[in-house]
Amino acid sequence: MAATVADLELAAARFQALSDPIRLRILGLLADGERCVCDLMSELDAAQSRLSFHLRVLKDAGLVSSRREGQWIYYTLQRDVLAEAVEVLTMSAPAWKRAARCCG
Repeated sequence: MAATVADLELAAARFQALSDPIRLRILGLLADGERCVCDLMSELDAAQSRLSFHLRVLKDAGLVSSRREGQWIYYTLQRDVLAEAVEVLTMSAPAWKRAARCCG
């Protein structure tokens, strides 16, 4: 299956969200399962406002989801979305790769 332009744009947005060490650490922590934002703050030694920014970027990219329970928000890694982004890199001969060849 060849990637469409829309697929590539979506993948690029997701890879951009992955381009920060703090966000990669967040995903690593979420790889073990759902985590409360207070746990993430403690693990990362990050201020709430800074962590909220990074979580928003990940959520906007679809890489994490959240749910509220009382006053706390719990975050979960969206493994299927992360897998879709990686799939773009591993597709056999996507259209953008074929077009890049100069010598037939």
